[in-house]
Amino acid sequence: MALDRLSRRVSAITESATLAVDARAKALKAAGEPVIGFGAGEPDFPTPPHIVEAAIAACSDVKNHRYTPAAGLPELKEAVAAKTLRDSGVTVSPGQVLITNGGKHAVYNTMEALLNPGDEVLLPAPYWTTYPEPIALTGATSVVLPTDVSTGFRVSVEQLEAARTPNTKALVFVSPSNPTGAVYPAEEIEAIGRWALEHGIWVITDEIYEHLTFGDNEHVSILKLVPELADTCVILNGVAKTYAMTGWRVGWMIGPNDLIKAATNLQSHSTSNVANVSQRAALAAVSGSLDCVDEMVVAFSRRADLIHGLLNDIPGVTAMKPQGAFYAFPSFEGVLGLDIGGVRPANTLELCEVILDQAKVALVPGEAFDAPGYARISFAVSDADITEGIGRIATLLGTAK
Repeated sequence: MALDRLSRRVSAITESATLAVDARAKALKAAGEPVIGFGAGEPDFPTPPHIVEAAIAACSDVKNHRYTPAAGLPELKEAVAAKTLRDSGVTVSPGQVLITNGGKHAVYNTMEALLNPGDEVLLPAPYWTTYPEPIALTGATSVVLPTDVSTGFRVSVEQLEAARTPNTKALVFVSPSNPTGAVYPAEEIEAIGRWALEHGIWVITDEIYEHLTFGDNEHVSILKLVPELADTCVILNGVAKTYAMTGWRVGWMIGPNDLIKAATNLQSHSTSNVANVSQRAALAAVSGSLDCVDEMVVAFSRRADLIHGLLNDIPGVTAMKPQGAFYAFPSFEGVLGLDIGGVRPANTLELCEVILDQAKVALVPGEAFDAPGYARISFAVSDADITEGIGRIATLLGTAK
């Protein structure tokens, strides 16, 4: 019997839709096309100067030229523990922290260390495109729980309970949300935490957008509200979004000691330590003032208002006002099937192709997030690009008939 040329598990992984859209937009720009890209989920601000300066100094320190502990620099782990208490009101020890190569690596380590074949993971949709892939790699199954704008893109305890089976191992919980910009109120977070505690279900809470909330919306850590979850809760976080450090590749996972020990063993054989210069930069970030973050939040809040108004002015398009992160998640269901520039898109996959081809604006179709009919628009771009890009979409869709 012939052997498969490649791993069946890895061959089944799909390309990141968000990165694919961003790559196509950049390629068109490089070819001279006037493309505006709303695909990438990264701040358009430079990394704050004090963080860059810490990295420059670290380059000249010979101790950063050598291997360091696989779980992370001890001083960075201590700083992350202190930052978690400061920002989330959650007390953890440095030994409960594993520094990873970005937030995605924290997700991967968590799934690999926690899940077994046959386990089920409750995954509210719309969800970040990466979550299902490492779940599938473990042999576990994602159980998708759809939400929509009528519920504020928030899952209910009733939905969770209806989906629970004897094989339910974990829940992926995200607030503020990528891709919807939704933020759960504290009372709903606590109710979900109490439900998970009652049934012995792990909560994998991704808090990467914790500081990016607008108006009266506020991030509250589920572990602060339900501290009894400490033995069955994993906090995922990192410096990428808060400090405009997507390229530095520093994230972390926080959890009970046995899980962190297992994930550390895995990382010791996969990547070993995160680049030391990046870790030193992250140390300066999490140990420093949040003033630079506050400045970015002011800009993101203004852009949230701007893009919300512009989108809802387009006939056939409706959008919930973003509450956090830096994404709008409008519904385009009102224009699907119409003639748009000679094409009748049947779904948002086709619609986003039309918008990119004819308006030169890159969006991520909702199908990538298990939410057909919607599209994700990152407003981590300039106000001018928002106005121009949404204006182009409005002009194109204005021809629909």
